Amino acid sequence: MSKRRLSAAERREVIEHAATAVFAERGYMGASIDDIARRSGVSAPVVYDHFESKAALHRRLLERHRDELLALWQQHLLTDDAPSERIPRALDAWARYVESHPYAWKMLFRETTGDPEAAAVHREVLAGSRAMLAPLVGALPGGAGLPHSEMAAELIRSGLTGLALWWQDHPDVPRAQIVATAMNVLWIGFERLAAGEGWAPAS
Repeated sequence: MSKRRLSAAERREVIEHAATAVFAERGYMGASIDDIARRSGVSAPVVYDHFESKAALHRRLLERHRDELLALWQQHLLTDDAPSERIPRALDAWARYVESHPYAWKMLFRETTGDPEAAAVHREVLAGSRAMLAPLVGALPGGAGLPHSEMAAELIRSGLTGLALWWQDHPDVPRAQIVATAMNVLWIGFERLAAGEGWAPAS
């Protein structure tokens, strides 16, 4: 029986999955289209049929993983459920993504490219994630009272990023403990904001 031929969309998905692993393992400078093609089980010209350059593929993957994470936050935070239900559910979904997409997470937040143009794209994509997270922070209980939601979004994003990177170095820690740690640090602050508390420097 002959093997079923993949559709163009399926082949592109295989290439993107393989490329994420190669970029995460070797960094932008260490990865090559030939490496990605071999990991994908195709020839280099097939990769170029889908992506005009390594830089274009790299940008596509950064934007894809950023957008997947943002969609996850939107799905779980922008609901009518009580904050005490939707926030831990969102954090658990985030932790599941980190757990099931280790290469994507490493590429998005741990990678150093060594290439100025690729590094600029990396910074641009991360800056976009900050701006997109700000409205979600404003939707949290007490979030509307924050004068600079983008600053708060960056604090949350960088904190969770650090926690995820720590978790990758300590894979024996169960996901439930990661979620509980995030909840205990983040939720208590928003809960107090929602109750009308706040801190300001002494005048």
